[in-house]
Amino acid sequence: MSNLRLLQTTTPHIALIPSAGIGHLIPYLRLAETLALEKCIVTIITPKPTVSFAESNLISRFLSTHPDMKQLEFQILPPSQSNSTTNDPFFLQYDAVNRSAHLLGPLLSSVSPPLSAIVSDLLVSTSLVSIVADLNLPNYILATTSARFLSLMVYLPTLLAEPNTKFGGDSDSVTVPGLASIPQSSIPPPFANPNHLFTELIRSNSRMIPQAKGVLVNTFDLFEPETLSALNSGSVLTSLPPFIPIGPLVPYESEDCLSLIWLDEQPEGSVVYVAFGSRTTMSKDQIRELGEGLEKSGYRFFWVIKGSIVDKDDKGDIGEVVGKLYAERNKNKAMMIKEWVNQEKVLAHPAIGGFVNHCGWNSVTEAALHGIPMLAWPLHGDQRVNAEVVEKAGLGIWERGWGWNGEKLVKAEEIGKKVKEIMSNAKGNIADKNDEEEIGAVLGKSYMGRNKKKAM
Repeated sequence: MSNLRLLQTTTPHIALIPSAGIGHLIPYLRLAETLALEKCIVTIITPKPTVSFAESNLISRFLSTHPDMKQLEFQILPPSQSNSTTNDPFFLQYDAVNRSAHLLGPLLSSVSPPLSAIVSDLLVSTSLVSIVADLNLPNYILATTSARFLSLMVYLPTLLAEPNTKFGGDSDSVTVPGLASIPQSSIPPPFANPNHLFTELIRSNSRMIPQAKGVLVNTFDLFEPETLSALNSGSVLTSLPPFIPIGPLVPYESEDCLSLIWLDEQPEGSVVYVAFGSRTTMSKDQIRELGEGLEKSGYRFFWVIKGSIVDKDDKGDIGEVVGKLYAERNKNKAMMIKEWVNQEKVLAHPAIGGFVNHCGWNSVTEAALHGIPMLAWPLHGDQRVNAEVVEKAGLGIWERGWGWNGEKLVKAEEIGKKVKEIMSNAKGNIADKNDEEEIGAVLGKSYMGRNKKKAM
C-alpha cells in the first residue's frame, strides 16, 4: 500500500494504539497486518480491561494467527463514576483510555527495538502529545470513521467556540468550510450538549490533530474526493497535517465462522444480512417489528441480534429475544445468532444479496469491498453522516424518516418494503459493475491489483 510507505524508515517498528470497542479495534488489526506485509515490526498496545468479550476474543484470535506480532497491554484507570451526562459503557471506556494514556510513556520507551513511529486513536491524542514529543517520535492518527464525519470532528472545536452555534436548534444545517453543509438531523445528539462526555472527548482531542504527523483515513480518493480535498487544501482549517487515504483496509486472514456453513446451503444472492454493530441494541418492540419486517419481505435472512449494549450482559437465547414461535416459524429460512461473527467473511459469501446495517464505517467499507447494496439504518454517532456518503456513492438507500435509535418505532410494513427494494436491486449499484475498469474506478486501481486473486 503505497501511502503507508510514508511511515517507513529502515526496519521500521510501529506501535499501534487503538481505543475502545470492536469498531475501533478492527481497523488497527487490519493496519497491523498491512504494515507487517510491508516488512514493518508491529507492536499493538491494547487497553486492559476491555469493555466486551468480543474485543478480547478478537485480539486473542488475531495474535494466534499472527505469531510474529507483538502485543503489550496497559492497565487503564477505572471509568469515572462522576460523569452525569452519560452511562454508555463505551463512552465511559473512551474516557478511561483517554485519561490513562499518559501512563504509556514508560511502556513506549522500553520496547525493543526502539520505535520509529506511533499510530494512535484520535481519542487519546491529548495525552499522547507530550509523550511523543519527549520520545521524539512521529505520531500518526488512524481515523475510524468516514472522512466526511472526520471533517466535522476536526472543525468541532471551532464550531463550539462560536457563540451562535447551537446543535439541534432551528437552523437547517451546520457548515464546515469547503464542504457541503451537514443537516442538523445528522448531527449526533450528544453534540447539542457541549458538556456531554462524548462531545468533550472529541473537542479536546481534535484540538491536537495539528500536532500529528498525518491522519490515516480508511477511505479512498474516489469515494470521498471533495472531503479529502477540503481537508488537505486548508479549506477546513489551515493548520492541519496531511490526511492520507489508505483504504479500503484489507481484511486480514482469520478463521472461518460456523455461520458460513448455513450460508453455503443458500442460493446465490438470496439472503439479506442484518447487523447493527457491536455496541447497538434496539428496544424489544423494535426488534419485534424488525423481525416481522424481515418475514414480510419474503427473503431468507441472516440476523445478528443484540440483546444488550455490552455482550457480557447479554443473557438468554434467541427465542427469548425474538419469541419462541417466531424462531420456530423461521428456522428453515433464517439464521439468527447472538454472538460476534466474522462480518467480512459473511459479506464476501455469494449467498448474500443485501445488507441492512447501521452505517458504522467498518460495515460501510466492507460492504463496498464486496459490492453488497445497503439499506442504511443509522442509529447513533457518526452513522447518519456515513449514510449520506453511502447514498451519494450509490451504494444503497437511506430512509431518513426512521430517525435516531428509539426516536421512532419503525413498523414492520415499512421495513419489509425497504428490504424488498434493496434485495430486488441486489444486482444494481456497484454490484452490477462487472467491468473491471468500472470497479477499479470505485475502489481504486491499487486495491484491485492487491486483491484480484482473492476477490474474484
